[in-house]
Amino acid sequence: MSVTVIIIIITAIISIIAFDNTRLRNQYILNPYIIHKNNEWWRMLSSGFLHADYAHLFFNMFSLYLFGQGLERYFLMRLGDKGTFYYILLYLLGIIVANISDTFSKKNYSGYNALGASGGVSSVVFGYIMFNPTAKMGVFPIPPIIPAWIFGLLYLAYSRFMSEKQYDNIGHTAHFWGAIWGVIFVVLAYPPVMQEFIDKIISSFH
Repeated sequence: MSVTVIIIIITAIISIIAFDNTRLRNQYILNPYIIHKNNEWWRMLSSGFLHADYAHLFFNMFSLYLFGQGLERYFLMRLGDKGTFYYILLYLLGIIVANISDTFSKKNYSGYNALGASGGVSSVVFGYIMFNPTAKMGVFPIPPIIPAWIFGLLYLAYSRFMSEKQYDNIGHTAHFWGAIWGVIFVVLAYPPVMQEFIDKIISSFH
């Protein structure tokens, strides 16, 4: 069983239990005000194992399943026995890094709460893009016809724009920083990936 599947199972179990357990949900959700007041910094990670509803849970875990196992294989091929450790580290730190911005910018808003694995999932998706930039990707209703590296740029631009406009309740800031972290982590863990990334994009034009 892959690490990705194990993460999905653990996240699904915790999320489903928390759907009907308000106390559990309130104890682990990201609330910047409570984090700073009570020094409950672990909420920056624990909130990544909670979801608003089944649709939210399914979308995040389905995305993780699609890209996570591929990234796992890349890590194992490039980093050997350390691959699994680096993959887990990428995902967990992705959740934390993605929550840093809101944790500090919303620290005076007692009613602000956030949850979901989007930061970690974005890290995994962009880690995958670094290894396979010419793969075809898309998002409903657009079929997977856009090269991954172009899709990534569009995703970053959209997330940045939406985080500034705040038209909805989606954590676009977390998506953006999670994605950025995915790129940074992969480059630090396996520096040759940068040249491989460029070479694959150039080759795709030939």
